[in-house]
Parts: sequence; structure tokens; C-alpha cells
Amino acid sequence: MPRRTATMLASTLILIALLCAGVLIRVPYSEMSPGPTVNTLGDARGEPVLHISGRKTYPTSGNLNMTTVRVTGADYDMNIVEAVYGWLAHDSVIVPHDTLYPDGKTEEESTQENAEEFSQSQESAKVAALEELKIPVTSRVVVSTVVKDSAAEGALHAGDVIKAVDGTAVGKPEDVAKLVTKHEPGEDVVFTVIPAKTAAAAEKAGKEPKGSRDVTLTTRKAPEAPSNPSEDRAIVGIQAGTDHTFPFEIDIKLADVGGPSAGLMFSLGIIDKLTPGNLTGGEFVAGTGTIDDDGKVGPIGGINMKLVGARDAGARYFLTPDDNCTAAASDTPSGLTLVKVKTLDDAKKSLEKIQAGDTAGLPACSTG
Repeated sequence: MPRRTATMLASTLILIALLCAGVLIRVPYSEMSPGPTVNTLGDARGEPVLHISGRKTYPTSGNLNMTTVRVTGADYDMNIVEAVYGWLAHDSVIVPHDTLYPDGKTEEESTQENAEEFSQSQESAKVAALEELKIPVTSRVVVSTVVKDSAAEGALHAGDVIKAVDGTAVGKPEDVAKLVTKHEPGEDVVFTVIPAKTAAAAEKAGKEPKGSRDVTLTTRKAPEAPSNPSEDRAIVGIQAGTDHTFPFEIDIKLADVGGPSAGLMFSLGIIDKLTPGNLTGGEFVAGTGTIDDDGKVGPIGGINMKLVGARDAGARYFLTPDDNCTAAASDTPSGLTLVKVKTLDDAKKSLEKIQAGDTAGLPACSTG
């Protein structure tokens, strides 16, 4: 066999062996890539993303698109070839598996957590939007979950309305923890609650729930945290949350989406539908950001992939959480203008400037 032919054959065999090894060898990485964008003013799978009944709504135009990121599943083992391809591609990013799935979460656990965060983001989006429009929303502190085998098990139940702790009225979920942790483990704490069934019946009848009762619980020592093993913190074994009663129905329907990052865009969509005129002026605006009940916009993950997805969908402007601005500005797709937002009110005012054509006055993101 000629030397040249033998060399080529050997090289080919080595290449095949390397490719086979690359396919077989697994690495602890995951891939992120641009996901679909959805217009919160439009339809998804044949039905409105935002459906409002019991209140006058107004026609809208333009786009207020929420953006998403596709990620490989928690149980997917990436091989070397896929990792290298992802590193070289501009429209994807390879990250350590633990970045997306910390603490060894399974696919099922991750999906459940994302679904819960998505549900909470919808609730906060409604509250923030109505508060921005000065429409009253009734809020109550409730028992969200009860820990199994805890002091509260059997005494408190999910949905119970917490009126006070040790006689001190509570207005936010964090008030409950502050009052409980004033105690030493082994001391009694008194919860004043309205049972979940009583509260649900009152809400159905459109009345304020009444009929509170006192429940006395003996606090226990919290499990030791690795960061502070010597801390003796008192707990009763509940997670407090907030339950809202809205003056009319707002239904958000969007399947196969999880996580909290669509909150800002849901809020803006609700505001646009409840106010005359077009908030976008007919422009294509996309964006992202978590939102809390007070309208504060928080950072999200995968910002650069969301920018690519928005640009590919046709967006001209991208509402960007302040804490994501530096990363977004470092790699902004051509033709996309970043607009920095810290609050829902910031975003609303920026949309009004876009509508008026005053784009020079938009708050911009920078790399500095």
C-alpha cells in the first residue's frame, strides 16, 4: 500500500475514533438557546394569552412579546461533540449543568418548580398592573404550605388566613417569620387565623372573611444550616404567602412555559388592554423581567439568548431589567434597541415615549 494512502487511511481511522469517543464521552454541561416569543396582546394556540372579563377593555395593536429560553433537560447527558458545537455556535451557550439545575434537581422537580414560579409571576403581574392603574386589590397573608411532622401540622392548613401573630397584625408574609423568630425554640407562639374553608366561602360570596380563632403552637429549632450551624432559630413549620382577590377576572393562558421571567410583559399587556389607546404605538416591543407585587422588575437568566430570540422574531425594542443591562449591552443583536427598566412604571413611561416617537429619551443600557 502506498505511503500516502496508508497515511490517509490512518488519519481517517483516527478521526472516526475521535468522533466516536466524542459521542460516547459525556460532560457535565447543558445548552441554552433562544426559545419562542409570545405576544401577550395576541393569541396562543387559538385563544387570547390575556383574557379579561367583568371590566371594560380596549383594542390593542403592536407587540408586547415575552421571551423564552430553551434548555436541555436536567436528565440529559451532553456529549463532547454537542458541547463543542454549542461553544462555537453564536445562537447558543454552553453552561455547567449545575448552573441550571443546582442541588441535583431532577427533570420532574425542575418542571414543578418552574410551574410554581410561573403561577406566582402571573399573580404578581396582575397585582402590579392593577396597582399601577390605581385599581384596588385585596391582599391577605395566608399559609401556603405546612411542613410534614412540624409543629403546625394538623393545627394550621394551606389557605388559612393569618391575621396576627402574638396579637400583632401581619401585612406581608415576611412579617410572620420575623414574629416567630423573636421566640426561642420551645416557646409558644399564638397565630390568629381564619380557617381556609371559611375564607374560601366568604370569597365566593364576595364578602370579607370573618370568624378568626387563636392557634397556639410550640416553636422548634430550625434545622442547622451549613452557613450557620450554631444558629438557634425558632420555626413552626409553615411557609407564609399572599392571596389576592381581584375586582374582576384576569386569566393568563400560556402552555409549556415556566419560570418567573414573563411577569413584566404580562403586567404591561394587562395595562394596555385596560387603558384606551395603544401602549406600544403599534411598534414591536419585546422584553423580560420578573415582577413583584409592588412593580419592581428583577433580573432573569439567559438574557443574551432572549435578545437573539426577540431580534429574530422582529422586535425593535427590548425592555431589559437594570441588573441584566451590562450583560445585554455587551452583545446586543443588530437592529435591537435596549431599554433599561427598574420598575413597571419605568417600562410604562418608556413605552409612552416609543409611542410618541421620543426614542432619544429612552433610558439605555451600557457596558459600564
